[in-house]
Amino acid sequence: MELTSFVKEKRKAVNLTQPELAAKAGVGLRFIRELEQGKQSLRLDKVNQVLRLFGYEVGAIPAKKDRNE
Repeated sequence: MELTSFVKEKRKAVNLTQPELAAKAGVGLRFIRELEQGKQSLRLDKVNQVLRLFGYEVGAIPAKKDRNE
């Protein structure tokens, strides 16, 4: 699951609006909107602020290998 979908689904599961999530996470509404819309460059510390509300954080995972290899 992509990060954008994950955040949106978690937010909706706890019945929060984007402004409510932004306030609880201590980030701006614009950041939440950009996160849920899949902006390519976001501050990792802010992403983790949001994810921590749901008990998660971004971490290093093994890269997927190209299926043609």
